[in-house]
Amino acid sequence: MNERTVLRRLAVLGSAAVLAVGLSGCSLLSSALGGGGDAPRDDKSGKVTQSSNVDIFNLKVGDCKLKDSGTQISETDVVPCDKPHDEEVYYEFKLADGEYDSSVIDTEVNKCAEDAFTSFIGVAYDASSLDVSYMTPTKDTWEKMNDRLVQCIVSDPAGQTIGSLKGAAR
Repeated sequence: MNERTVLRRLAVLGSAAVLAVGLSGCSLLSSALGGGGDAPRDDKSGKVTQSSNVDIFNLKVGDCKLKDSGTQISETDVVPCDKPHDEEVYYEFKLADGEYDSSVIDTEVNKCAEDAFTSFIGVAYDASSLDVSYMTPTKDTWEKMNDRLVQCIVSDPAGQTIGSLKGAAR
């Protein structure tokens, strides 16, 4: 792996970790206060059919979304993938039970830039022009909501895309 790739990965994953903590932590607050619900979805495919503001815990694999501003959010704007969007959730996995350990989570999120990315995009992360970020549980959501879900998100640093990035091979 060359130095540019390592720096890009560290910058993207580092900033994503900050965002992920804010997203997950504020989702707990939003849920407690009766925050956003889910988007209208196609009954068969589960795909978003109408632009909507959803609670972060209703975000699903295959959802396309607009970029969130700030790190203290509890909801996000999803759109049908055939509309301009900034990000796409392409993979998710659950972390093993046990005590909350941010260093273990930091290691596990590397799965987002490994086989899952290659399978979805069609090229390895190191050869791709696309960026990866993720959302992870916070200590509060881990302990109070049994949150173990990591969601992997792909975006194009060049700007918004239309359609899924699945098979983009770039």
